[in-house]
Formats: sequence, C-alpha cells, structure tokens
Amino acid sequence: MSDNNGKPEVADELPFVAPCRQLPAGAPFLWLKLGWRDFCSAPVASMSLGLFMTMLVAGLVLFAFVFGSYWFVFAMLGGFVFLAPLTCIGAYAISAQIERKQDVSFIRIFRAAGKRYVDNQLIFALVLLVVFLIWARAGSMVHVFFPVESNPRLVDLLTYFTVGTTVGAIFTGITFCVSVFSLPMIMHRNVDTITAIVTSVNAVLRNRAAMFVWVCLIGLGLLIGFATGFLGLVVILPLIGYATWHGYLETIDASAFPRHDVGITSVPRGDKPEVDYPGLP
Repeated sequence: MSDNNGKPEVADELPFVAPCRQLPAGAPFLWLKLGWRDFCSAPVASMSLGLFMTMLVAGLVLFAFVFGSYWFVFAMLGGFVFLAPLTCIGAYAISAQIERKQDVSFIRIFRAAGKRYVDNQLIFALVLLVVFLIWARAGSMVHVFFPVESNPRLVDLLTYFTVGTTVGAIFTGITFCVSVFSLPMIMHRNVDTITAIVTSVNAVLRNRAAMFVWVCLIGLGLLIGFATGFLGLVVILPLIGYATWHGYLETIDASAFPRHDVGITSVPRGDKPEVDYPGLP
C-alpha cells in the first residue's frame, strides 16, 4: 500500500523489544547438543573457523608476551571476552546455512561476518569498546587496594582479590547481557543495534537461571581451551557460536521484525522443527 505521495505505509510500528520465552535452567545443554550437530554437519568449515579464531587469540597473547607484560596478557584475555561475540558471527552464518539445507559457503560466511551487516556490527563494536574502556579504567583503580607492605596480611590480599574479582564479574556480566543474543538477532532480522541489545538484556533478565548455566558453560569451555594450550579452542569456539545461535532461536521471538532483503537469513528456515522444551508454553 502507498499514500498519496507514493510512499509506502507502515501498518504497524515495530516493537521496541522482541518478546522472549521462559526457559528451563537446563536449556543450554540442549543448545550445546544442537551446536555439536552443526559442527559435525560442517566439519571443514567449523575447523577452519575455529582455527582462525584460535590463531587470532594466540596471536594477541603472543604479542602481549613479546611487547608487554604478564599483566598485559591477562588484560588481553579479559578483553577477549568482549571481542568473542564479534568473531562468533561466522559461526552464526554456518548454522543459518545448515538449517536452511544450504551447502556451507565460505563466501556467504565472509559476506555475513565482514560485509552484510557491517554497519550494525560497527555500532555494536563501539558499544563493547566503551564498556571495555570503562572496565580497563576500573581495573586500573583496583590497584589502590593492593597492599604495599613487603609482608602483606592475608586479609589485605583477600580484600584486593575480592574487589578485583567483583569488578571483573560486573563488567563481564554487563557484556554478556548486551551481547549474548544481540548479534544473532542482527544477523537474523533487519533490526537496529539498540533494539537487539535491549532484547538481549531483557531475555537474560527474564531467564536468569538458564543464562547463569550458559555463562558457566562458556567459562568452563574457555578454561579448557586455554588449559590445552589453545588447541581446545579450535573446537570450543565454533561450538559456542553454534549453540548461541540455537539459543537465540529458541529464546527470542523476532517474527514481528522484517527479514533482510539479501543474505543467508533473507529466506525462511527449512522444515527443521522447532525445539520443544519441556514445560514451555
């Protein structure tokens, strides 16, 4: 339909936030199962993506060792928490192709990760950069609590580590809430960055138990990856990306938002049935 000036009419305004489902606490385990199925469905693409992501992390750490200090290495690993969601968009592209029964194409992956949604990705990266800079500043202020005595008391050390851990947990939690479902939504539907971020935060707050389990599983996976000399990350990082994509699909109802005009998600999903979580309405 169009008005007298030839401009298209919008029947209904888009909602400010996409609704979300109430999930059981164990839902992330099913996401991992679905993610592993995607990994096995596209092993070459999965290993290639995992290798690229792992080399990126290892390169940053090597740079820190050569030109920085041990403390800088820990800062880089902390910063990886903020950069990981951006690198996972390649995994979302692979899962989206699999569920549409398409042959996994590296060209489509590159377009999705580096071209198709670049505007919203840059805005999202800017948001994460602001959070990271504030976190870095807060982290530097934690040194005020470090005991300067040559033989510090145990209570002083505990105070220092408690404050540092609390600050890190707060900013990691903020980053998790902002990013867990926002980039998948940006890739899935034609939405702006703010809508995607608000939707992600709303979904986390309404599913605290499931999201707590999910963040613990992510943390455990990353610890295993680092403990294996980064080798485990080759598998773990794509797996987390695939699982996050399935978690988004089963948590967020974005049907009110339009599809992209071009790209992987411009066409509907295949005839793969939705996951039926026990106890969901």
